[in-house]
Amino acid sequence: MFRTKRRISKLFFLKRKRRRVSAAPSKHYLAHKESARTLVHERLSALNAFYNFAYNKVAIRDQKSRWGSCSTKKNLNFNYRIQFLPVHLIDYIVAHELCHLEEFNHGENFWKLVEKAIPRYRECQAELRKVRMQKGAGLQIF
Repeated sequence: MFRTKRRISKLFFLKRKRRRVSAAPSKHYLAHKESARTLVHERLSALNAFYNFAYNKVAIRDQKSRWGSCSTKKNLNFNYRIQFLPVHLIDYIVAHELCHLEEFNHGENFWKLVEKAIPRYRECQAELRKVRMQKGAGLQIF
């Protein structure tokens, strides 16, 4: 464990850095992870036939607040809860992350790319904002 020196007046104190401890995966996540992976790969194949972008790994994770993400290494990450959404929202999330492979920001060009495959993407965004993820379970819609 690393320590840093911290000075308070003329005295030095050693302050421990806390390590992040991850919780064990939930039973719900473990039970649904592989079916989510299958679904995401199906949707990726269908949408990438349109875009034809190159990507590396695809990971299915138990994220608290994100539906998906894209790394600078061209790895795509998706929340396992994506499988509990309607198909049009799944397609929007997958298209959104695919477009980050070409445009790594949310600029005008990025949204034009998303709009090519998902013309009603703004409606999907609004609908997705109404969905909340519940820890260790499915979704709650408001």
